[in-house]
Amino acid sequence: MIEVKDLKKSFGDVEVLKGISTTFEKGKTNLIIGQSGSGKTVFLKSLLNVYQPSSGEILFDGRDINVMNREEKQQLRSEIGTLFQGSALFDSLTVEENIMFPLDMFTNLTFREKKRRVFEVIGRVHLDKANRKFPSEISGGMQKRVAIARAIVNHPKYLFCDEPNSGLDPYTSNVIDDLLLEITKEYNTTTIINTHDMNSVMTIGEKIVYLRLGIKEWEGNKDILITAGNKNLIDFVYSSELFKELREYLLENNKTTIENTITKIDDNEKDN
Repeated sequence: MIEVKDLKKSFGDVEVLKGISTTFEKGKTNLIIGQSGSGKTVFLKSLLNVYQPSSGEILFDGRDINVMNREEKQQLRSEIGTLFQGSALFDSLTVEENIMFPLDMFTNLTFREKKRRVFEVIGRVHLDKANRKFPSEISGGMQKRVAIARAIVNHPKYLFCDEPNSGLDPYTSNVIDDLLLEITKEYNTTTIINTHDMNSVMTIGEKIVYLRLGIKEWEGNKDILITAGNKNLIDFVYSSELFKELREYLLENNKTTIENTITKIDDNEKDN
């Protein structure tokens, strides 16, 4: 679990984060959403200690990262897995070598032990035949799965994902969403996902934090999103005409979530 208490961050005279407090729960997919300029990227980088907050607390299972010494921060980094927006794979390394990199950095495992762990996560993300390929030889979706494997290879307690579906087609985006949800449950990680993908919000948003102009305007989950009373949130999430019409349909027919409705539609199509 990660607790954030009255977090503020300024760059010179510009206050970007204006006192955010929230909790990211273990074993759940926690999503950060908001328009460009809302502060969500600065928020994520503050959680990762890339940016030093101006004030406030960030507690990793009770440990405040802002008062940790160098050794304590190094230990915490070994407990964190990160999925970068562009995957950030090393072009000169194979899939297998890319995934092994965190083990080389943070563990004293033997080469055989590291190899065994690498093949475990390669199988977990369904890339069994790609271990000796280079990033340039695989698709964007496969690169994302390599990046996920690298992020979880060290059994992280905390998993941070920055726009995991960026640049992917809708089908592949759903595959990545499903994989992140499964891994979160399987490893009981505290997973934090910074995203602008509304399909992700509707399907895996077990905890959603909506930021606007550096303020937390709303938090909840996908099941109560449809009936949320925050106009700014509704305008943001249901900005497309399709989502607006779908929300109106759900409200009129007393449905709970878009995900449930889509599932029922899919089941009907299969039956027919």
